[in-house]
Amino acid sequence: QVQLVESGGGLVQAGGSLRLSCAASGSSFNAMGWYRQAPGKQRELVATIFSGCSTDYAESVKGRFTISRDNAKTTVYLQMNNLRPEDTAVYYCNAVRRFVTYWGQGTQVTVSS
Repeated sequence: QVQLVESGGGLVQAGGSLRLSCAASGSSFNAMGWYRQAPGKQRELVATIFSGCSTDYAESVKGRFTISRDNAKTTVYLQMNNLRPEDTAVYYCNAVRRFVTYWGQGTQVTVSS
């Protein structure tokens, strides 16, 4: 059973930065990434990094957020800079392996104006 453990959320002022981390108990993931869900909204993709190191970002975070992972490909990071109040959400780590999707428990990110 794969477990994803997130850390790094919190409260920050607009313009500030946070770094999220997600450690996976397994390996050999096809992709790992971050989604977020704001109150009353659907969960949306923030960023994904694939096994070949290519990345994909939501338009709203391009140029501000950077996704990366460690050499063992079991920990994924999300560096979030120039945060905005609209980035406030619960951020979920996601990992895909052999067509099975795993989710973390979520970490709250709150950006005050």
